[in-house]
Amino acid sequence: MSRPASKIGVGKQTATDIPLRFVTAASLFDGHDAAINIMRRLIQAQGCEVIHLGHNRSVLDIVRAAIQEDADAIAVSSYQGGHNEYFRYMVDQLRERGAGHIKVFGGGGGTITPEEIRALEAYGVERIYHPDDGMHMGLVEMIEDVVTRTARDRRVPGYPEQLDPGDSKAIAGMLTALEAGVFGAAELKLKRREWAGIRSQAPVIGITGTGGAGKSSVTDEILNRLLASFPDKAIAVLAVDPTRRRTGGALLGDRIRMNSLRSERVYMRSMATRRQHLATSAMLKDAIAFLRSSGFDLVIVETAGIGQSDSEIVDLVDLPVYVMTSDFGAQSQLEKIDMLDFAELVVLNKFDRSGAEDALRDVRKQWKRNHLAFDMEDDEVPVYPTIASQFNDPGITWMFVNLVRLLREKLGLPQDAWTPDLDTSLKEPKATVLIPASRTRYLAEIAEQGRLVAADIERQAEAAARAQHCYEALRALEDTQLPQPFDRLSAAQLKEKGADASLRTLRQRYDAAIGELSAEAVELLKAWPARREGLRSEQFAYSVRGREITGSNFRESLSHLQIPKIGMPRDAGWGELLSFLMRENLPGAYPYTGGVFPYRREGEDPIRMFAGEGTPERTNRRFHYLAKGQPAARLSTAFDSVTLYGEDPHTRPDIYGKVGNSGVSIATLDDMKKLYSGFDLCAPTTSVSMTINGPAPMILAYFMNAAVDQQVERYFNESGQWSAAEKKIKAYFKGREQPVYEGELPDGNDGLGLALLGLTGEQLIGAGDFDREAYQRIRAETLQTVRGTVQADILKEDQAQNTCIFSTEFAMRMMGDIQQYFVDHHVRNFYSVSISGYHIAEAGANPISQLAFTLANGFTIVEYYLARGMEIDAFAPNLSFFFSNGMDPEYTVIGRVARRIWARAMRERYGANERSQKLKYHIQTSGRSLHAQEIQFNDIRTTLQALYALFDNCNSLHTNAYDEAITTPTEESVRRAVAIQMIINKELGLNFCENPWQGSFIVDELTDLVEEAVYQEFERISERGGVLGAMDTMYQRSRIQEESLYYESKKHDGSLPIVGVNTFLGGKQSHVEAGDLELMRSTEEEKRQQVANVETFRSFHAAEAEQQLQQLQQVARERGNTFEALMEAGKSCSLGSMSHALYEVGGEYRRNM
Repeated sequence: MSRPASKIGVGKQTATDIPLRFVTAASLFDGHDAAINIMRRLIQAQGCEVIHLGHNRSVLDIVRAAIQEDADAIAVSSYQGGHNEYFRYMVDQLRERGAGHIKVFGGGGGTITPEEIRALEAYGVERIYHPDDGMHMGLVEMIEDVVTRTARDRRVPGYPEQLDPGDSKAIAGMLTALEAGVFGAAELKLKRREWAGIRSQAPVIGITGTGGAGKSSVTDEILNRLLASFPDKAIAVLAVDPTRRRTGGALLGDRIRMNSLRSERVYMRSMATRRQHLATSAMLKDAIAFLRSSGFDLVIVETAGIGQSDSEIVDLVDLPVYVMTSDFGAQSQLEKIDMLDFAELVVLNKFDRSGAEDALRDVRKQWKRNHLAFDMEDDEVPVYPTIASQFNDPGITWMFVNLVRLLREKLGLPQDAWTPDLDTSLKEPKATVLIPASRTRYLAEIAEQGRLVAADIERQAEAAARAQHCYEALRALEDTQLPQPFDRLSAAQLKEKGADASLRTLRQRYDAAIGELSAEAVELLKAWPARREGLRSEQFAYSVRGREITGSNFRESLSHLQIPKIGMPRDAGWGELLSFLMRENLPGAYPYTGGVFPYRREGEDPIRMFAGEGTPERTNRRFHYLAKGQPAARLSTAFDSVTLYGEDPHTRPDIYGKVGNSGVSIATLDDMKKLYSGFDLCAPTTSVSMTINGPAPMILAYFMNAAVDQQVERYFNESGQWSAAEKKIKAYFKGREQPVYEGELPDGNDGLGLALLGLTGEQLIGAGDFDREAYQRIRAETLQTVRGTVQADILKEDQAQNTCIFSTEFAMRMMGDIQQYFVDHHVRNFYSVSISGYHIAEAGANPISQLAFTLANGFTIVEYYLARGMEIDAFAPNLSFFFSNGMDPEYTVIGRVARRIWARAMRERYGANERSQKLKYHIQTSGRSLHAQEIQFNDIRTTLQALYALFDNCNSLHTNAYDEAITTPTEESVRRAVAIQMIINKELGLNFCENPWQGSFIVDELTDLVEEAVYQEFERISERGGVLGAMDTMYQRSRIQEESLYYESKKHDGSLPIVGVNTFLGGKQSHVEAGDLELMRSTEEEKRQQVANVETFRSFHAAEAEQQLQQLQQVARERGNTFEALMEAGKSCSLGSMSHALYEVGGEYRRNM
């Protein structure tokens, strides 16, 4: 029942008596959480209570949390653009909800310019911090400024004298008053009597358990089922976390795990214990009494992690629940757990861990002993195995149904109002096993095998050296039985009668040494003279997949010297030569240390033409600008953050501001057709790379359909039947306008791909002689011809970049579905995944961690695809890699180490063929080494990094523009970035040679050091259960954050010199103001255009889209191939609609702390 609006009463306490409360988060569609994680730790160290929401948080998420938590301030990082709209919208929302007193702080590196900072602060943001502030103040002083500003204007805790059950602000105020001890003893007594006197008292569930048992995930899953089963019920959640004894601060991290909190029917308040050695707060009892009388239908209390003897929660709630895992130690430890006596329901979570079955048996036995219920059947014991991290876990559902039943029976709740209608045919969890248990040591085994191979090479090299010594001695003695080099001697020759004993001994030792060599080693040594001669002849020739490649072995310098394209060992002994051939070899030969192809591709430099800004039309114009005059179009696409998170453009300010910023906005098939229009996507000189991960299956479906429709368009034009197609198109759009490419076509765009905007090639069946068979033939040929890469690496997203949108298991399944589709449809020239280390490095990892984590992810994908039943040589050629290049010495050899480790594992462990053994990778120069200070120096760093990459024979390269530290690059800065590569490729003399690193002492030593460091990291990951097991404990994420903090601290204290940033500092001219650079931001017109286009598309295809979305969900539920379904759904459905349809059947990503 509604009561009068809130009136706040003020107690006697001062604002300094209780800790400040901060809500921290990264902005919407922004996965860059390293900085805000550092900041929230420092804020907590100042004695504050921090409610951390993690990455990708909307304004409404943050404002709702801040009001429910009665926060004093909000701190947000924003690195993905749209900050002007985002922060203004946040200030507006706080004011509209009567919470304008909550201060807003922000930061975004160099992406928020000083001019924009001044404007936002004038609008009402308390302060936005620029990188210059960090340099001048230091991190700690900067955080002290945040805390001081917040404390300065803090309100004295108050309390509502009357409240409305829906008034989150008033409820929050009362809880704060209780925490702050505002009430005197007499007044509190009256309040307790008042609360107890209210007839409608909500039942209370108490959830407790050990730290790390998954209490928050269990709570979230319970909330999801409550919201779905009881649409008229409102729920309050109290979550308690411990206060740090040393600082008095607290990390209140339960909200981050709970996707259910988006519902307006859930109110959540995080509390710190504000006392030591206890898992509850002193005022928790009063808080529960207040909430259960405030109009909620249910109250859930989640305690901090407890020990064996803690059971305080039992006395505060109606139904205590104990959450535990199988990690309780010996069975005898169960006898010491107090909650097994008092919990009315026990959740054995993380049931996918080894030993869980035994743990379930032991816990049930202990429960029976504790309750003297020895005759009770196991399935009647209220101990329920669950996997809360798994979407739609049947164990959670069965536990939930029984939880509600126990609550109903204990409190006499009405059955019709408290009986969920859920499918409980399955009662125990069924773990999604991506990699069989028998193969979880794959990384340790690869490391062991790699070391064994290296040791064997050393042994064989020593044997070859001994053999040569004996051979040279025999030749010097003019032995009449001297064989050809590397041939064995016959038994008769070894035992020749009358031969000199010394001669016979030399023969025997030579033969024994040759006998120690493998057949491969002997073949390599025998073939070397011919290979050497081939490299010294004027021309070379070799074949690739049936096509002969020819060219010159030399380039002539201006001094008329003939510079060899391939450098090789000179006058090497057999041992040294064999060591080189088996450890390195020349480019194009196993183990491909020097490169996977014998020579670089003539006429196609490895330059990637990188673009992504505004509308598809604007990016298309940039692509044509970059490709003008180039022999090949290698288009690399950046998508805006709205697209990266699988959503559609929208007018809501926190979405609207990001449309077309820091990338191109793509939400429909029409957008994709415009984006690549004028480029024949099936031409051998065209390849497309798409940097997209979470929604990669949908974006890839758009791309493949766009390519197919291009070829249908070509079919009609080349067969002279366009008039028949045009007639059908006009009939289709009768009374409606066909979508168009906005603005003029750029030079070089002949309009290919634009004729079928608004419809698909399949809809032209029946025009002229174009029948279904012709369409299917064109479709098949397109899929087999199209060249390119989609990133689609969900493992590194979970570890580093955070553009995960689906649950990890479902996202992996969709990756596997793409690859299975590629196998089934013979897609040979397109990489189904770009296993990426770049974003791991950008998140803060050092080069060794980047390389080790990336290769480990690659081998995990291999093991998963093998477990799905795919053959190694059917999918391995569709895998590619993507690394960053920085300034560290290890980057010199990152490619050569990766190639060697991959090739050896592919051949020795997986039995893969030559094509599968070849690791192909793209390099992008480091974004992290681009600094907002002295940005003109950035091109120097980029040039050096490009040199590393090209000398190491990367397969493609993108050089960042110098101004990307501040804005999307301009045409001028992009041209300079491309020129860096062109100058190295066309002017730098040493680059005439295509393997300049080979033979360098330091490069050889670095290669060995980095290879061993990678193997050691493999073993550390393996000890944690492989990549997936390590991800469960957030091992990779923690390592990345530690290494990021190490780098930042050394940068800030100057011990890591960075020219123009912390040393060799210039004057005022070294700092760039917004007006000094052209800021590349999407315009209002472009944003409106994209919003209007997606709304028109959805309206136009509404009926067909609804049917396709239902079909997509059905395929996903029945475990069919989701990519096959997306290829159809993508023809009529927007990106956001497909994402949301799949959330319902595959689950959303759940953030981690």
